[in-house]
Amino acid sequence: MDHPICPLCGRPIPPDARQSLHHLVPKLKGGKGGPTVLLHQICHNEIHATLTEAELARDFSTVEALRTHPRLARFINWIAKRPPGFHSKTPGGRRKR
Repeated sequence: MDHPICPLCGRPIPPDARQSLHHLVPKLKGGKGGPTVLLHQICHNEIHATLTEAELARDFSTVEALRTHPRLARFINWIAKRPPGFHSKTPGGRRKR
């Protein structure tokens, strides 16, 4: 059976890996019921540690846009070398909503 692929980092998401759904437009910014993507939890954490809800809604509402952000691009480069089930704490806190 094929595992889903994380659209941010391109690694498979095994069933035992920490994972979550990311709203491409934040729920607080009108994205409730909108499109979601399944991500590794660590990838999802990194998105929310990097960008505010307003930035996500305004400029980063697609996976393609997220992948162009300099900090996320560095993160993707780093995480790509880790095993699919890898998880660690995201450095720094969550950004303000």
